[in-house]
Amino acid sequence: MSRLDREEDARLQRLIRTHTRIMQPPLTPELRIHGADDYASIWSATEAELRNMALRPPFWAFAWAGGQALARWLLDHPRDVAGKTVLAIGAGCGLEAIAAARSGAAESIANDVDPAAIVAAKMNADLNNVQLMLDETNWLNEASLPDADIILAGDVFYEKTLGEQLESRLRAAQRRGAVVLIGDPGRNYAPAEGMKTLNSYAVPVPVELEDVAERVAEVCALC
Repeated sequence: MSRLDREEDARLQRLIRTHTRIMQPPLTPELRIHGADDYASIWSATEAELRNMALRPPFWAFAWAGGQALARWLLDHPRDVAGKTVLAIGAGCGLEAIAAARSGAAESIANDVDPAAIVAAKMNADLNNVQLMLDETNWLNEASLPDADIILAGDVFYEKTLGEQLESRLRAAQRRGAVVLIGDPGRNYAPAEGMKTLNSYAVPVPVELEDVAERVAEVCALC
């Protein structure tokens, strides 16, 4: 659950409502999120809050390509999700966790170390009439990831050290029996081997963020 007090929670809800609009990600039009399309505004607004609340950049304000691909795969394969415990690491806006809940997961956990992401995930879950368990644990500071039937990692391999630490824990979880699904649009530090491609998707993306209008994102299972 969130470590924010009531006033901080309300403050972040106001930030999110003021600087986002309700939108449907291109690859998952059946889902809705509070998303930003005025990128300069959301980054500037969050920077203003950073000084007082130790927030991270607003990655939660966007449906990143890898997360959209994972969400699409989950929505298209509900039999693989139904009745399972699903953990989304670095959940951001919560799109993958929401897709898991919509597909019948017994429990869908949205994990992120950014309290603003936790607030956004809760608001987005409410938009889609699903329930998420919210978790702010930094699992990279722990010896292992928590037990879950399915672990999701959507567009999280954007830093070298982070990527190496996360891959190590994901592979350990896979050896313990978890299904580990990775959604990635070709980030530099994604796992390079030991993966089975399940599907690939052409995802429209904001040029302002990605420098291209489309990225191909793969959904892979660690093996």
